[in-house]
Amino acid sequence: MKILIIHTVSRDEALFVGPVLRALKSELDAEVHLAVNTNIATLFRNSPYIDGIHNSQTTLIKLRKALKKEGFDYIVDLQNSWKSKIVRIDMAKKYLVFKPKRFYKWFFIKTKINRLPKSHLIDQYFELLKNLNVKGDSLGLDFFLDEKDVVENDWLPKSHQSGYATIALSATHNTKKLPVNRLIELCDRINKPIILIGEEKDNDLANEIETFFKRGTEEEEEAIEGLNKKTTIFNACGKFSFNQSASIVKNAQWVFTYDNLMMHVAAAFKKRLYTIWGSSTPFFGTYPYRTQFTVFENNGLPCRPCSGSGFTNCPKGHFKCMNDLNFDFYLPD
Repeated sequence: MKILIIHTVSRDEALFVGPVLRALKSELDAEVHLAVNTNIATLFRNSPYIDGIHNSQTTLIKLRKALKKEGFDYIVDLQNSWKSKIVRIDMAKKYLVFKPKRFYKWFFIKTKINRLPKSHLIDQYFELLKNLNVKGDSLGLDFFLDEKDVVENDWLPKSHQSGYATIALSATHNTKKLPVNRLIELCDRINKPIILIGEEKDNDLANEIETFFKRGTEEEEEAIEGLNKKTTIFNACGKFSFNQSASIVKNAQWVFTYDNLMMHVAAAFKKRLYTIWGSSTPFFGTYPYRTQFTVFENNGLPCRPCSGSGFTNCPKGHFKCMNDLNFDFYLPD
């Protein structure tokens, strides 16, 4: 059996297709192909469950021509967008089409009345796959690193070689991110060696945090130690590739992250996660899958959730979802 999966969702949710690929390959012994955006394809380059990857960002004519040659028996469309509908027309003998709950998500944002399914989005995918007698497994997400992507321990500062926490600073929009003063407060609360990971655009923010916690004179050092202050910052933003940052997450003892792609990478590595939610919410069904996690969110606000993807600035101007967030946690040694 030859199956094409169409999954042109946002990059943050890209890894959700992993358990579907694994189940189709292992339970049906199918030849599995994936049509995804270019920036998502790199996340699956090492997957043993994919026989072919097709760039959905090429022209529709070229994409349809390339796919038509493959002769698929089944198409599983996990997007059900106008583009995926055009792509799948007359492309296979049978189709399975997932219907995202876009209206219910919009309704939740506008009215704060939640009619969304109470299950994770991946489990909703598997409800669809029951039509192929595919059950899935309990292994969670996948993320495969190349040997060249591994960040060796001796590449890190000595202060971080015996263990560290990681904070993933990247997010699609500002309303998913903590302001710098709250990040400094969080780092102080963690009270461990911390590696800040993110993109080049996160570097200025990370530098500001790193500078705040820099040790000074010998007297200042003794005073800090006397207060049992152990926060030491290593700014890794822009210094490593995405996969190298994933390697840092894999070796971290504690991982703090927003609602972003790195949260799902950490879930694939079965890390103990501390997740921070501003304008979005775990009720959208995109929380960490099959790993332990803590949720930090301000549920007392009548304006949350205000968006599925986020805004540049808080629509209400107060940003209480992040400014009033309570960091109540304990990290054991």
